[in-house]
Amino acid sequence: QVQLVESGGGLVQAGGSLRLSCAASGRTFSTYAMGWFRQAPGKEREFVAAISWSGGSIFYSDSVKGRFTISRDNAKNTVYLQMSSLKPEDTAVYSCAVKYWSGNYPEATGYKYWGQGTQVTVSS
Repeated sequence: QVQLVESGGGLVQAGGSLRLSCAASGRTFSTYAMGWFRQAPGKEREFVAAISWSGGSIFYSDSVKGRFTISRDNAKNTVYLQMSSLKPEDTAVYSCAVKYWSGNYPEATGYKYWGQGTQVTVSS
């Protein structure tokens, strides 16, 4: 069992930055890949970024590539999402998740444990 708690969301102007954190409980955190997803009102959940257990493999959606950076600190059981050059279309609830099953990183069905999410609102 893994529990995830996101933090760092908030209201920011377009062009600004935020850093999201996802703190995980459980001793096996370092053995799992992790992902960030987001969901805007009225839209389907969307893959944002993922990172392998070692941090050696990283994936981004085309919509955030070059603006967002995912990282992890296994000693702190935490994964981060540094978001820069934010746009109003980045407004969503951002959730982290544990990649528990095999499959492509962007596929949400491969993730078993999810956090409650943190709201990010980007004003124009």
